[in-house]
Amino acid sequence: MKKIDLRSDTVTLPSQAMKTAISHAILGDDVFGEDPTVNELQNLAAEITGKEAALLVPSGTMANLVSVMSHCDRGTEIILGDQSHTFLYEGGGISAYGGVHSRQLKNQRDGTIELHDLRNAIRSKDDHFPETALICLENTHNRCFGAPLSLNYIKSVAEIAEEHELKIHIDGARIFNASVSLNIPVKELVNNADSVSFCLSKGLSAPVGSLLCGNHKFIGKARRIRKSLGGGMRQAGIIAAAGLEALGTMIERLKDDHNHAVMLAEGIQNISGIYTNLNDIHTNIVYFEKKTGNGQALVERMANSGVLFFRISPGRFRMVTHYGITSEDIDRVLKLLEDELS
Repeated sequence: MKKIDLRSDTVTLPSQAMKTAISHAILGDDVFGEDPTVNELQNLAAEITGKEAALLVPSGTMANLVSVMSHCDRGTEIILGDQSHTFLYEGGGISAYGGVHSRQLKNQRDGTIELHDLRNAIRSKDDHFPETALICLENTHNRCFGAPLSLNYIKSVAEIAEEHELKIHIDGARIFNASVSLNIPVKELVNNADSVSFCLSKGLSAPVGSLLCGNHKFIGKARRIRKSLGGGMRQAGIIAAAGLEALGTMIERLKDDHNHAVMLAEGIQNISGIYTNLNDIHTNIVYFEKKTGNGQALVERMANSGVLFFRISPGRFRMVTHYGITSEDIDRVLKLLEDELS
């Protein structure tokens, strides 16, 4: 029986082409800047995002941490959403290791932060306050139904940042999902950001790695901070080779994941006892609710039948579609859900 793992798009396995690329990668010492495959990947990432340079790091969490530490002095403050990945799921690293204070503002259902809230959160010059240094956005927004931030919204945030001489970092772990969903090139979506990070190991299906992109000065500082955090890797071309294959072959197929998410949500709507809102299906993330009970037993029974997903709170669940999940798999998930709830 095939296991259908819908817990996250981090469970994707590399394609055969990625494995072949890894086995044939030309390698060097990346800490010395001498791994040609890493350099090729970084150049490609910079080109795709429209930035001057890029840096390969082991994870999205490190990419965001390095970015914040590169933009912000100790004791300064960043503004970010109260549902953001950096605030909720990165171990408090920006404070623990960066000495940076966070100001959390309410994320709306579509992942945005109200513009007037952003304006009001920027600190005035006062010795009592930490100085505001950075605004962090997340695109797509994991906790907000995988919603992509619109180009107009990002431009509006950039106007506020420019007015107050602040930097903008975009946590673009799933920025390619946003690009495919909105039919807008990544380069345009991040044009107004000073830095952007994206993951190779989620929808793009590479085994490991993230890229951080920005101008030469920023990436120079980020490289030094990456080293101090233990993120300097040696013959990292074996990682970069899979990343090159991912950027070359995995972006357009994200449409399949989005279509499977819609298929899943439409099926859930027809099952008595659980509910989802089709208006909340934007990319590859589906949240749904069980009308009665906390639902842990449902998760356990489905796991026994080979279907894995998360209960994120009592009565609320998340499923994520990704490479390796087929329409037949979605049909099977829906049939099992219906059987369990009947």
